[in-house]
Amino acid sequence: MLSEKVENIPPFYVMEVLERAQQLEEQGRSIIHLEIGEPDQPTAPHICDAAKEAMCAGNTRYTHSQGLIELRQAIARSYHDRFDVDISPDQIIVTSGTSPAMLLLFLAMIDPRDEIIMSNPHYACYPNFVNTVGGVPDFIYTNEDNGFMLQPEEVAAHINPRTKAILINSPSNPTGQVLPDATLRGLAEIAGDIPIISDEIYQGLVYEGEEHTILEYTDNAFVLNGFSKLYAMTGWRLGYLIAPERYIRTLQKIQQNLFISTNAFVQYAGIAALEGPQELTEEMVDTYNKRRLYLIGRLKDIGFEIKVEPKGAYYVLADARKFGEDSLKMSRQILEDIGVAITPGIDFGQGAEGHLRFSYANSLENIMEGMDRLERYLKEGKLKESTQNQ
Repeated sequence: MLSEKVENIPPFYVMEVLERAQQLEEQGRSIIHLEIGEPDQPTAPHICDAAKEAMCAGNTRYTHSQGLIELRQAIARSYHDRFDVDISPDQIIVTSGTSPAMLLLFLAMIDPRDEIIMSNPHYACYPNFVNTVGGVPDFIYTNEDNGFMLQPEEVAAHINPRTKAILINSPSNPTGQVLPDATLRGLAEIAGDIPIISDEIYQGLVYEGEEHTILEYTDNAFVLNGFSKLYAMTGWRLGYLIAPERYIRTLQKIQQNLFISTNAFVQYAGIAALEGPQELTEEMVDTYNKRRLYLIGRLKDIGFEIKVEPKGAYYVLADARKFGEDSLKMSRQILEDIGVAITPGIDFGQGAEGHLRFSYANSLENIMEGMDRLERYLKEGKLKESTQNQ
């Protein structure tokens, strides 16, 4: 009796890998987690203190449906200070994570059969959101030789009367690539009147070159962002949507009906994250970079192919076709046999099949152990044996 759109949603495989890994841990197995995109560091103490103080002060009631004005002002200041762009606090809606922000946006934007251009590979949930609200993902199968990055000329060839928006993600999940200035500028130019949706949740996690926001290049854009990744606040569920002012009233009405408002005391934590000390965040970025360099080197030595090294987020999408074609089988077998949890490339679209995504949001010691186990396993030829016997 369920609707077809719900019945047809595929699993989010990274979560299934995590859940199976946790079952194995409960059985006493030693598991190295290289699957989940979640910072291993705790939330900074001053952020936790801000939430506690807000709760104790009685800030436990509904807030404005767009979010606390103080938080929206802090977000606007952050974008101005980092990218020299001017955003009004009235252009911002604070949400319980970026997924609700995405839902608000697609509900407001998409009518049946409207198309959203996106890359393939892509973040696993993008097409599921689009399909659920009646839209159609328009995939561009990107080229591994340039890091799977969308190119303006490819996007231009896909634009048609049904195109409602162009969806980009930089720094990217699953590839870890960062769209350069020229590409963002080119995308803004070819988009014209078509809005660009920019998922910037990994903003701040860039290790080489410059990072940008789409708002540097066009005002006809929606930005998805939040506190989960840069501030190690995944469980706090705090995100936001920046939109052109003409869309805000519609988005606000949907927020009022679906979510009312975001938790009050969590919003005070967000203010503390943006305006408090940044030293722990800076240390975390430096730590990620060291892990990134180590992981890329080890994966290449083991036999994985990485044509363009990732420069942001905390992922490496590595070509594993030397070891097998079915990424889901490979991922499952590696977990069961040697206790290393890795995300199958198929989670991110057919364009990533035959690849495995490794997350370095874990300690360097654990990454080393995971690579040691994987190297021994692959040298023994056990993975091919296991997948061929299934």
